[in-house]
Amino acid sequence: MDSNEMTRRGFLGRSAAVGLGVLAHPSFSGKVFGANDRIIMGIIGAGGMGRGHMENFKDQGVEWAAVCDVYGIHLDAGLEIAGPEAKGYTDHRKLLERKDIEAVLIATPDHWHHDHLLDALRAGKDVYCEKPLSWSIEQGANMVAEVRKTDRIVQVGMQRRSSAMVQECKQIIDQGTLGEINLVRAEWYWNLNVKPRPVIVDKLDWARFVGPAKAQPFELIKFRNWRWFWDFSGGNMTDQGTHLIDVIQWFTGATQPVAASCYGAVYKLRPAETPDTFSTIFEYPKFMATWTLAYMNSFQNGWGIVFQGQKGTLELCEQGYRFYQEPWAPNTRWNRPEPAIEKLPGGLTQTPPHIKNFLDCVRSRKQPNATIELGHQAVRTLHLANIAHHKQARAVLGEDGLTVTV
Repeated sequence: MDSNEMTRRGFLGRSAAVGLGVLAHPSFSGKVFGANDRIIMGIIGAGGMGRGHMENFKDQGVEWAAVCDVYGIHLDAGLEIAGPEAKGYTDHRKLLERKDIEAVLIATPDHWHHDHLLDALRAGKDVYCEKPLSWSIEQGANMVAEVRKTDRIVQVGMQRRSSAMVQECKQIIDQGTLGEINLVRAEWYWNLNVKPRPVIVDKLDWARFVGPAKAQPFELIKFRNWRWFWDFSGGNMTDQGTHLIDVIQWFTGATQPVAASCYGAVYKLRPAETPDTFSTIFEYPKFMATWTLAYMNSFQNGWGIVFQGQKGTLELCEQGYRFYQEPWAPNTRWNRPEPAIEKLPGGLTQTPPHIKNFLDCVRSRKQPNATIELGHQAVRTLHLANIAHHKQARAVLGEDGLTVTV
């Protein structure tokens, strides 16, 4: 990654025009919204995830005025959702010039989030940005600084923050029910295969897709599975890890780890670069956390987090949560005790509540559930793990949250 790292000087130079200039921008919106006002939005990145969000935003009364994508097939599909009055763009800057657009959804690959967010701030737009927030620790720190030079509302797509059931779990921990927490285990298991769908190359602006990454020839798998390549993503580490590490740090009150160690490899999803299987240890001042992912086996399919305290254990996943009191004896691994609390309603990570929170904040100007700071803190921890993986060494994060030593 060293050859593709952007320097701190580069970031500051490219973003120098943001700052106070945002507030003076001619398109800066000072509109006061009523409770029932329709919010007009544009989307940058209308792939599968983006279009799914478009439907959810539309269900909550958003009017889609513009769609931007570098791939014509995605662009047309997004316009179909947006409606006949919407306009399409391949250059996001043209979309952001629209004074009628009040907020944007950024659903592009990770390596574009920094530039797309800063350009949206310059244009005076509120932003819902998909996770993970950034491609590097330095990018994330810069994004936080630039957002806070404005009064823009920025929500990061970490929807567990708006889940009533996850919030209930937070209350259980806050009440001291688990006692002192010494170990947290995060896991994600899926059985995936490499089957990239065809692309109509004539409809793809590959150079614009690559954008701030290093120039390179088109490869089908790099477009369809960009999360598996370091130029475009932090890999599966930051992709799914952002959701889980955010919950861990939220529940424990931690904002950053002391250090990380990681081993991972590509065992199945070749020719991917980012590991499809890894295990990471994070050291925090008062506890340790592990983060394990395997994309070649569906045992305990999906995600899960287990908080182990001296008075009890809390486990949660997509189905809900269970709380077990200590001690377990005489039970064994294969004979679990009855949980003291069990709630399994399913759907813990539904996106509509998080979208509603964003839209409510656009109207009220209150801060959303997943602020820019929280998005940065979550993915910073995972960038640290990727550094440990690349350097094959324990990576230590400085108290400034930016300096890393190995």
